[in-house]
Amino acid sequence: MPFPRRLTVAAAALLLVLSGCASPGATQGSLQGPSQGAPQSQPPAAADAAAIDDCGVAVTPRSEPAERILAIKSTAAELVVALGLGDALVSTAFLDAPLETDGTAPPTIEGMPSREAVLALEPDAVVAGWESAFAPEAAGDRAALHALGVTTWVSPAACRSVDVAPLSWDALLDELADAGSVLGVPEAGAALATEQRAALDAIEPLEGGATALWYSSGDDAPYVGGGSGAPQLVLESAGLTNVADVGEAWTTMSWEALAASDPDVIVLVDAAWHTAASKVERLRANPATAQLDAVRDGRFVVVPFPMAEAGVGTVGAVELVADGARELGLR
Repeated sequence: MPFPRRLTVAAAALLLVLSGCASPGATQGSLQGPSQGAPQSQPPAAADAAAIDDCGVAVTPRSEPAERILAIKSTAAELVVALGLGDALVSTAFLDAPLETDGTAPPTIEGMPSREAVLALEPDAVVAGWESAFAPEAAGDRAALHALGVTTWVSPAACRSVDVAPLSWDALLDELADAGSVLGVPEAGAALATEQRAALDAIEPLEGGATALWYSSGDDAPYVGGGSGAPQLVLESAGLTNVADVGEAWTTMSWEALAASDPDVIVLVDAAWHTAASKVERLRANPATAQLDAVRDGRFVVVPFPMAEAGVGTVGAVELVADGARELGLR
């Protein structure tokens, strides 16, 4: 069902009613998505297409490529571009860094868009990097958007409302292929997954057993990559051992625990709101970490924030980390 170019009063009312019935979601900046409960469904976009389970929501692949897409978060926008649908982006929102495109970059919304802002764009698909983007107080409930013919997609690696296994390459590459199917470009999704697999296989990992810490954010205490998410997958694939190998994708360490882990190299996530340079200053100023060999010798590898979350940049992050570690003398 195509999204109408002008919402009727009845359609808008339906969205508000359905959104009002949804369970309370997380705040805009939260990494925790709202609880979805039982899987929801949407009117079929293609009669012979099997629905794909996406964070507990049944999403029917579109029979034709999406033509008006809103992408929320950098990972979502990068995915849309990688699938060859960059020209269909009517807007981006909540970007972590400027989006690189072959043409003119689409307009962007600062922060998380509201339901009203989403509807004003008249999208036929909304792709998000977090489940919390579809909270009622944010872009709106997924079931309500589906009822209006709007396809929704959330990166399965970011699911919080359902249990997910530790991230694997098979799961991540399947995610890219599924996203292509959902957005009406299954061939592009399959080709992207194949291309990414080939690029991954071409990377030569380190073999010397060096250890690494993935420092994402935090001044009072470092927030680091744990043992089940994208940072773990990147470090492991680069041939590095994660010193924070706990059973969570992300965890908080004390400065003392960081110092005791004594990593050979520290991966710093660079974000406009918490730069890699500021993290270096923190590490050098803190008595607990200032005398670490990695800190004294400047053994840092910098990764742009969008690469810190699972997506089309994850393979590139492996190459960046492996090459960076070698340049620092690690083997």
